[in-house]
Amino acid sequence: MKRKRNIPTGSGSLNRRDFIKKTSMVTAGTLLMGNMNMYAAGTKTGLAPLAAHGPASVYKPRIKAAFVRRKEEYGMWWPGAIYDGEAARKKYTKALKEAGKELNLDLDLKDTPVYSIEEANAWLNKAKKDSADGLLLLLLDRQQHSWPTAQKTSESGIPTVIFSPLGTSFTTNTTHYVNKTGCVVYSTNDFGQCINGLKMLKAGALMKRTRCAVIKGNERREVKLADTGITLQYIPGSTYIDLYNKMDINDETIRMTEDYLRKAEKTRHTNRKDVINGIKAYLVAGKILEEEQADAISMDCLGILANKKISLPCIAWSRMNDNGIPAACEADTGAIASQVMVQYLFDRPGFQQDPVADTSDDTIIGAHCSCPTRLNGFDKPSEPFELVHHHGNRDAVPRTIWKKDQRVTSMDFLPAGDKDQKPSQMLISTGTVVENMDAPPSGGCVVSVKVKFDRGHEVLSFPGFHQLFFYGDYKDQLEDFCKLNGFEAKVV
Repeated sequence: MKRKRNIPTGSGSLNRRDFIKKTSMVTAGTLLMGNMNMYAAGTKTGLAPLAAHGPASVYKPRIKAAFVRRKEEYGMWWPGAIYDGEAARKKYTKALKEAGKELNLDLDLKDTPVYSIEEANAWLNKAKKDSADGLLLLLLDRQQHSWPTAQKTSESGIPTVIFSPLGTSFTTNTTHYVNKTGCVVYSTNDFGQCINGLKMLKAGALMKRTRCAVIKGNERREVKLADTGITLQYIPGSTYIDLYNKMDINDETIRMTEDYLRKAEKTRHTNRKDVINGIKAYLVAGKILEEEQADAISMDCLGILANKKISLPCIAWSRMNDNGIPAACEADTGAIASQVMVQYLFDRPGFQQDPVADTSDDTIIGAHCSCPTRLNGFDKPSEPFELVHHHGNRDAVPRTIWKKDQRVTSMDFLPAGDKDQKPSQMLISTGTVVENMDAPPSGGCVVSVKVKFDRGHEVLSFPGFHQLFFYGDYKDQLEDFCKLNGFEAKVV
C-alpha cells in the first residue's frame, strides 16, 4: 500500500488526481492522445532502465585469493590445537565462492593453502603477471610464514585485503597495518567484513575503468581524473542541444511520464509538459551514454541551458542515479568521482547538494534540484516524492522526502590538482536526518534536507561543497576504501 504523508501544499498546489485531471487537456499532438487511450486499456508502464555502455559496465574484476598456514598440526602455538583449520577453510571457501558469484567477480582461489614463503612468492608473482585487480589473503595461522606472507602481500602494489579470524593474530601483528596504504586488515570472525573488503576491491577496479561523458564547453577532449583512474570525456554542449531538439515525443516518453505522475505524492507549480520534457532529457542522456561508450554522465547544465527553452536534466539525473548510472550536476569532477564511488561501493545513489548552515540548531541543509528517489538501494522501493518546479521556476523536479531520523553519510571527494604531489582527499561525515525543508517559503533549491552531524563541526564553516548525502553510516568503509586506493581520508 502506498504510504501517505502530510506534505505542506502551499498556494498553487494540486493533489495528484486533480493535477492529472487538470493537465489531461495538455497534449503533445495525436501521439499523446493515442497513448492516453493505451493507458486506459491497462498497458504496463514499467520500462527497462537505460544501460551504461562504458568499459566499467562490461568489466569483471580479477581477484586472487589464498589461505595461508603451516602444513603441520597447530599444537601449542596459536591458534592452538583447539582450532579446526580445515573446517574453517571449508566454511570460508564456501562463503567466498558465493560472494564472488554474487558480486560478479573473477575470483581465483588457490586450491591449497600457502604453506611456505616460497609458495607465497610464487602466488604473488602469478598475481602480478595476471594483472590482478586485488588480493585477498585469509589467515588460518599466526605462526611461521603467515604474517611475513601478509607483509609481502601488502607490499605487492596490488590493493590487498587481509582477513584474520580470531586466533590468528595479536595486536603486535596487526599494528603495522593501521596506516598502511594499499591494504586493509579485518581481524574478526565476522566474514561480512571480508565480503565488504571484496566489494571495495571490486569498486576500485571498476572506478579505474569508468568513463564519464562530461557535457561542457565547445571542444572534445579526454583527461584522467587525478588519481582515480576515471576517464573524463568532454563533449560540446551543442551535442546535447542538437540531440534534444531532434528527439521526438514517442511512446516511451509518454509511458515514463505517466509513471511519474501516478507515483508522485503531489504536484506543485509544474505541469505535464514539464515532465515530458524532463523524460526527453533522460532519453537524450541515454543516447549520449551509448554514443560515447560511457558509464557515467555530467553536464554544465546551467552554463549550457539556463537561457534556453530546453529542460534542465533534473529528472534525467535523478532517474539515472536511481538506475545505478552515476550522474553528477554542473560538471563537478569531484561529484562525479563521489557518485561513482558511492554507487559502486554501496549499491545506492547519493544526493549531490549545496550545503547551507542553519545556526538555530547547528544543522546543515543539503539543497539541490536533482535528487534520486531510491535512497535505500537500487533494488529497493523509492522514497515518496513530489513533482515540483526547479528553483528557477521552470521544468519538473522530483522532490524526494527523506526519512526523519535516518542515519546518513556525507562524503566530498577533492581531486588532487595536476601539479599536486599529495593524493586526492575525501571528507567524511555521519549524521541524522532532522527535517525536509520547504522551498518556498525558504529560497533556494526545492530538495532541501536538514541533517544534524555527529562531530559538532561549526556549521558556518562546514567543509566542502557539492558533497553527497546518502543513506547509511559508512564512515569506516569509506576510510578503508581510501586506504586501499591511496586517497587521504579526513573525518569532519
